[in-house]
Amino acid sequence: MRSILVHADHDPANESRMQAALDIARRQRAHVTLMIATPFQQFITVDPFGGSYLAAEAMAKAQADDAALEAALSARLAREDVPWDVVVADGDIAGSLAAAATFADLAIVSLPGGKRDRRREPAMLAGDLALAISAPVLALPQDLATLDFDAPALVAWNGSPEAAHALRAAIPLLAGRRVELVSVGSDDGSLPATDALAYLSRHGIHAESRVIARGAVSVEEALEKAALDMGAGLIVMGAFGRGRLRETLFGGVTQYLVTSGRVPLLLAH
Repeated sequence: MRSILVHADHDPANESRMQAALDIARRQRAHVTLMIATPFQQFITVDPFGGSYLAAEAMAKAQADDAALEAALSARLAREDVPWDVVVADGDIAGSLAAAATFADLAIVSLPGGKRDRRREPAMLAGDLALAISAPVLALPQDLATLDFDAPALVAWNGSPEAAHALRAAIPLLAGRRVELVSVGSDDGSLPATDALAYLSRHGIHAESRVIARGAVSVEEALEKAALDMGAGLIVMGAFGRGRLRETLFGGVTQYLVTSGRVPLLLAH
């Protein structure tokens, strides 16, 4: 991971995203790019007769706020010991991040909180971004102070290509941790956990595999409980193995964890 993209905004959770990026960058000798993305189309309104109007005053204020944030972030990063840059975009957040992630090795966003402004950071941002880019997405809880690199990691394993891709992408963040591959019920994919364990061992990561019963709760609730019980500092998971539309309509593991998760989440599709 030599190129890290971070969603930057005015929210208090911005500091935890930036700190996580800096911590990873020091370990991986990486470059950090902070992206400020404000969808200025929100300031254009259309009336029933087809006319369009620009809320010029509100847009000017948003532009001034972004310029002030860019200056503050630049001053903050100038004191750090990692290479960095700050970029500003005026498109929608997910689309702007996806375009900027073309040559990124990792994208960092926040999981939604109860009082988030959905115009500035959509509830499904982490999941939408994971579908749009080839790099993994690290989604952090709103109240996370620091990313714990020593805490155990849970890999949600269902034998799918998405799970395998997430596992490969997570290697730099799994080194030095206790790692468990956890399946809920029987695998419904074609890739056995033993192959995943062998792959990890070749990277010096000696993981364990276990299967937990689903019981009366959903798969996603069982996975989250397992992660909390083991004190996991990271959940690694393939994103939308059943399809984005199906999970949106009927619910699913990815949708649950990217909207309600309490543990840092590494997603890859």
